[in-house]
Amino acid sequence: MSNKRKQYNPQFKAKVALEAIRGEKTISELVSQYEVHATLINNWKRQLLDEAISLFEKSSGAHKADESQQAEIDELYRQIGQLKVERDFLANRSAQLGLKNAKPW
Repeated sequence: MSNKRKQYNPQFKAKVALEAIRGEKTISELVSQYEVHATLINNWKRQLLDEAISLFEKSSGAHKADESQQAEIDELYRQIGQLKVERDFLANRSAQLGLKNAKPW
């Protein structure tokens, strides 16, 4: 029989890594409690700290992206409003000139 590696779900990894970061229990206590090797716990802890930094870096960039998207959306709504005014003006003007009165929209 082959030995399969045990795979842990992300929630379990995060739980163990957070407990290791808090420092309420030692790594050896976490090893005995969760039956996970100390190297794995240290790796998960390091990975959590590295990802936490990138999480905050991304959030500031995402905020800037949201602002630029909102500005683009506002500009598009402004253009839509302008086109509606122009369309209505041309429809009224063509009706005054006796041209086709049916509105296709």
